[in-house]
Amino acid sequence: MLIGVIVALSAILLLGGGAFGAYAYLGSSDPAPTPTPVAQPSTPPTSAPPSSPAPSPTPAEETPEPSSTPSDSSGGPLDHTEFGNWNYSLKGEKYAARKVGGWTYDSCDPLDAEGVMADNNCESAIQLAYTAYGGNLRAVQIVLRFPGTSDAKKTANQLKNSADDKVAWRRASAHSRYAYGAIYSGAYLNYVVVTVVTTNESAKPKARKFHTAMQTDRGVYFFLGRQDERVVTS
Repeated sequence: MLIGVIVALSAILLLGGGAFGAYAYLGSSDPAPTPTPVAQPSTPPTSAPPSSPAPSPTPAEETPEPSSTPSDSSGGPLDHTEFGNWNYSLKGEKYAARKVGGWTYDSCDPLDAEGVMADNNCESAIQLAYTAYGGNLRAVQIVLRFPGTSDAKKTANQLKNSADDKVAWRRASAHSRYAYGAIYSGAYLNYVVVTVVTTNESAKPKARKFHTAMQTDRGVYFFLGRQDERVVTS
């Protein structure tokens, strides 16, 4: 029964239920080594993130978490230690990524490149860095917490097609040159999840499905109230 519920939620919550989410290609200051469909302008992004995390977060670079299962933090404050290595298995689709960094923010200011989060009363945030396929795929995931669902939905709408500029995500944790580079964003109850994935040519064929699974899996987790009784995803 629970598996069926999660399968249904995975379909419904893809891109925040279709109404409050978006998928967009990344821009980059470095051209890809070979031509690709990904738009990569020659000018740098308008909102470059800090080269190092703000003083408030506690970095955990290159230190994988001991467990792939989120801790039971339902209703508690966000903390990057809530998430370890990522493992996903659903209806024959299996993906995994190793957590290589995590940052916890007491406010959303370090990630708020253009004031969207402050305007919508963002309370706190975390940022996670992952690697997969021997480093050929890299992922950065941001979770923003808001006081209510309307704040999260409004933020997701404002990030639509511009999350790359409006969120100061850690570009140092992604490839500087890539064959695939895209960003998902979506609202799930009072949370907004932003997932960035970049790959080189060897991992490009796997990128879109991996990216979709990671974004949707995290959305299901928050939609279910941050419960760890999850049979097929972690």
